[in-house]
Amino acid sequence: MLWPFNHFRKPQIPLPGTIEAIYGMIVTQAREPLFYRDLGVPDTVDGRFDLLVLHLWMVLRRLRPVEGGAALCQALFDRFCEDMDANLREMGVGDLTVPKRMQAFGEAFYGRSAAYDLAIADSREALAQALCKNILDGGQIENARRLAYYAEAATSALAGLDDVKVQRASWRFPSPARVGVQQ
Repeated sequence: MLWPFNHFRKPQIPLPGTIEAIYGMIVTQAREPLFYRDLGVPDTVDGRFDLLVLHLWMVLRRLRPVEGGAALCQALFDRFCEDMDANLREMGVGDLTVPKRMQAFGEAFYGRSAAYDLAIADSREALAQALCKNILDGGQIENARRLAYYAEAATSALAGLDDVKVQRASWRFPSPARVGVQQ
């Protein structure tokens, strides 16, 4: 007789190619020029970081409930951290300073994620306010509303995908040109 000791099995580790594909899609979308040109996201290191965090948050939010989602989320977050570490070193940040900066990145990610989770559960206006504060430096509320509309459309598109498509990186973010202009 076989005993169902599933909790003794090794957790499923996501395929590295899947993590690279998903993270690549997040980075590519966060670099979309329309965010910077038409939606007022500052084309700075901070602006690019904040847009990357927004897209990572949306994907992690979708992946959490799928089977094996915890491992996939962790691997994706780890890939984000590796990327941030590499970027710091490429910018010439010294080895002694990197851990402090990485801690700041982690705190920023978790703070923004918590704010976005609360806001999206409340209303589009609450999400716009959170995006305005975190991405648009507290100004440009109209652009923040357009960005909130985009974030809602992207999270809705992700929610509409079946789990296998999400896990295999067989999807795309919506174009900000199509959804970011609505009110």
